[in-house]
Amino acid sequence: MLLRASSLSFLKFFAPPPPSFLNPLPFSKFKTLNPSALLCFSSTDGTAMSARRTVAEALMGGARAAAARKKAKNEKTPAPSPPPDPSPPRPKPTKTLDTPPDEKKKNAALELRKKCSDFNPRAAAYWKDGEPVPFSFLVHAWELIGKESGRIAMTEILCNAFRTVIATTPGDLLATVYLTANKIAPPHEGLELGIGEASLVKALAEAYGRKEEHVKKQNSELGDLGLVAKASRSTQKLMFQPKPLTIDKVFNTFLAIAKESGTNSHDKKKNHIKGLLVAATECEPLYITRLLQSKMRIGLAEKTVLVALGQAAAYSETCPKPPLQTQSPFEEAAKIIKQVYSVLPSYDKIVPSLLQVGVWKLPEACNFTLGVPIGPMLAKPTKAVSEIIDKFQGMEFTCEYKYDGERAQIHYMEDGSVEVYSRNAERNTGKYPDVVSFISRFKKDTAKSFVLDCEIVAYDHEKQKILPFQVLSTRARKGVILSDIKVTVCTFGFDILYLNGQPLLQEQLKVRRQHLYSSFEEVPGVFQFATATITNDVEEIQKFLEAAVNSSCEGLIIKTLDKDATYEPSKRSNNWLKLKKDYMESIGDSLDLVPIAAFHGRGKRTGVYGSFLLACYDEQNEEYQTICNIGTGFSESQLEERSASLRNKVIPTPKPYYQYADTVNPDVWFEPAEELRIGKQICGGHELRGLYYLDAEPATAIATSPAAQDSDLFLAL
Repeated sequence: MLLRASSLSFLKFFAPPPPSFLNPLPFSKFKTLNPSALLCFSSTDGTAMSARRTVAEALMGGARAAAARKKAKNEKTPAPSPPPDPSPPRPKPTKTLDTPPDEKKKNAALELRKKCSDFNPRAAAYWKDGEPVPFSFLVHAWELIGKESGRIAMTEILCNAFRTVIATTPGDLLATVYLTANKIAPPHEGLELGIGEASLVKALAEAYGRKEEHVKKQNSELGDLGLVAKASRSTQKLMFQPKPLTIDKVFNTFLAIAKESGTNSHDKKKNHIKGLLVAATECEPLYITRLLQSKMRIGLAEKTVLVALGQAAAYSETCPKPPLQTQSPFEEAAKIIKQVYSVLPSYDKIVPSLLQVGVWKLPEACNFTLGVPIGPMLAKPTKAVSEIIDKFQGMEFTCEYKYDGERAQIHYMEDGSVEVYSRNAERNTGKYPDVVSFISRFKKDTAKSFVLDCEIVAYDHEKQKILPFQVLSTRARKGVILSDIKVTVCTFGFDILYLNGQPLLQEQLKVRRQHLYSSFEEVPGVFQFATATITNDVEEIQKFLEAAVNSSCEGLIIKTLDKDATYEPSKRSNNWLKLKKDYMESIGDSLDLVPIAAFHGRGKRTGVYGSFLLACYDEQNEEYQTICNIGTGFSESQLEERSASLRNKVIPTPKPYYQYADTVNPDVWFEPAEELRIGKQICGGHELRGLYYLDAEPATAIATSPAAQDSDLFLAL
């Protein structure tokens, strides 16, 4: 192909530099030449060639000649060969067949199912000693637990998981326990994730490249945002796989989420969540989402976590041998962990001490600590005054008013700071600033520090009258300002657990009561001692019960005074009995029940749930037992409100810890996340009074409802 003169100027900018043999003729002068007179040069001797040869052919010929000269030069001077290696030849490494990661995980799952006595922690670990424990290991343990219905099998799986962590990476045990208990810190510290469902949906959509409306729709279909996250992750493909998650990474990220505050805190929390979801694989997105919602949905109660932790410590090779007189070391170890946790409910203190001194010396290392609430002692119900006399025959006992309020534990520190805690160890100081401000009015100067067990009730100061619990429940849960308080309260003290640096738990009630009366003074309408009497006369007790009811109290608490009268934290003791007039009449005053299922409404109730299957949490068996199906007494607005609130808590199948009759076949099942206080409705032939909605988590807020604990009432309903 011939290049015309007009094309030569184009070559100036885009053609490669000419070969060296053309250097005498500057490339810039090509545009001035007449193409018909252009001579090309031979690629070998530079003689003139016919003008019929094109410029392109001349350039290519020159390039070939340069390449040939370079090749000839390299052949004349070959590179020197390296000196021979005097050492003997090294044998070729043999290839080893490593077990694939998926196979190792399957083997770990098989090991975790074994009996504790047959379990080998090393066989379940697919990481090296000292390496961070993979989050997938804990997730697979949870998966196994969720498939079990028996408490013993659940405990063994969890015990084996804890043993594996202790044997390989004990530093990860604290995070493992917290995540399994679905917590990030002790309740009294008030550290919360603060993640709403809307924020979680948004983070999930962004992490997996989905639209929020699609995520919401799938959530309404599946009833579990965790399942939505798992399904979303399974369809997502990544160019680069992030580093596998570890238990420590997940736990520390949760702490970071909880501590985010101020400007753009929501975006920062969302970014933390997205980072976890993107790195999560297999079932990890399911449990990360559920943990963020505080809904594990595997039927694992914290009591089981404590039992498994105690047994794991007893099995540990580093744990000292049990005392010689111990007959059942694993049961005893579980009992010790539960007892220590009731006095010091903080894994931050218990787990490190457990690893350091072992389970048998744990009570010596973890004691009652001022500023850390202990589990409250609870009473068992009784149905008749005669039953009390028979139970406490030959013993001195006292009867106290049972107030209809909120159980509280007031901690007064030596520096004058005050904390108020609920029966669930939650920090309620911000809810009761008036109680905090009144302490200086009823505390005597001799009380430098104390822990007061009391009941806070709504109180009408003008009429000098106790108000129902429902009035108290209208008070905000946190951030209450003194000037804005509309529901005033009065504190009724009935026990003292700590005074001036000395725990009083092992003292008899008679001694503790003496300390109580000598450390405080009554201020009417602000602080009063629980009204009490000491008598074993049936008629006097009956009159005292009627006086309590007439004073707007629930009934009586009967306590031993000087025999078996120590304070037993977190225990429903036979040495404390509660007697309510409602019990004696076989009528429930009020029941705190959880809707676990519902039936679709018909007729005028089409579009909402027509009735609800209600259950009560049995703390001893760690299960929800159905009480009744209720559908009357609701207003249209109440039905719409409850239906809307429960729709996002629908689950595909009932939980294994739901106990219900085989003939019950509701249209939908719910996650146990709401609580109803019921009364004046016909429920199993009993008249109940009023219907109230309590904004509480039933698994923690209701330890078996007092009325529902009555065995006769259970049978009747």
